[in-house]
Amino acid sequence: MRVFRLIISISLCVASAVLPLEMAGAAPSAKPADPILQERLQLFHQMEATYGIAWTYLAAIDQYERAMKIRKKRNTEPETAAKRLTAIDIPVSKWGGDLNPDDTDTNPASIQFFGGMGLDGDGDGIADRNNDRDVLAAMIHFLSDYGFTPDDFRIGLWSYYQRGRSARTIHQFAIIYDKYQHLDLDERYFPIPPRYTYSYRSTWGAARGWGGRRIHEGTDIFAGYGTPVLSTGYGMIEVLGWNRYGGWRIGMRDMSNVYHYYAHLSSFKKGLKTGDIVEPGQVLGYVGSSGYGKPGTSGKFPPHLHYGMYRETGGNEWAFDPYPYLRRWERLKKR
Repeated sequence: MRVFRLIISISLCVASAVLPLEMAGAAPSAKPADPILQERLQLFHQMEATYGIAWTYLAAIDQYERAMKIRKKRNTEPETAAKRLTAIDIPVSKWGGDLNPDDTDTNPASIQFFGGMGLDGDGDGIADRNNDRDVLAAMIHFLSDYGFTPDDFRIGLWSYYQRGRSARTIHQFAIIYDKYQHLDLDERYFPIPPRYTYSYRSTWGAARGWGGRRIHEGTDIFAGYGTPVLSTGYGMIEVLGWNRYGGWRIGMRDMSNVYHYYAHLSSFKKGLKTGDIVEPGQVLGYVGSSGYGKPGTSGKFPPHLHYGMYRETGGNEWAFDPYPYLRRWERLKKR
């Protein structure tokens, strides 16, 4: 670890001499990304070549922060954030140090004196929390205290975010990026195949009578028993099993940190298990009428897919209406 920390320190001193972005790392072999995604990926590859941390870790942290910024308002500087390639936002107190009297301190020496994370990652003598290279270097240096094995990475993430769910989600993102080797994982798919008959309408907020007083947190898509149910995006299976309300159900978290809930299934796709990476249009299970009782209960309502979407805001996840999204994905499917 001492040798590794020495490498980190030397890298920080010579960061200004790193390769240009277009020469950093190997070009991804997957489908071409848009220019912004490609430039961001090249930056991650360059940081990997300079500091030895897997680019997928940096991409996963960036994607998590990007998703969380969409979910809630944060105290950022929009005029500078808009010019950045990454979305990682290290808080002022962490950057400069809790006891630092200067919230705008960019002096690496004084930041280090007050125990802050801030570093000069591009060799200009300034530790700027709105500079991508400085921020990535600071995050890498923080994580290097714990090491860069997958388990070390999760421990380091927990130490930074002080939250197990954050560490777990970022770890999942890193695994998915490692599989596909590119950042363009936003494709969406309607959950019922085109050749099957189905119907649905907006049922968000409707009253539910079984299991106590509650509201409907999703959209019911009525289809024939055994109709395939498809993944609506890239993600990882987090939950698979029985729920007394949802029956046989699947929970998948996508690359926007949205949890997709598929309920009342008749069965799961053979071999599917928690931890599996899934893609848009991949079969997850089959429409049924399970639920509202002990395991195996079925037939208390017509066969349909209950589809729900949940966002994380740093605390509990909260449901939002999936109907507008389903309509959009349906139009794309027909197109």
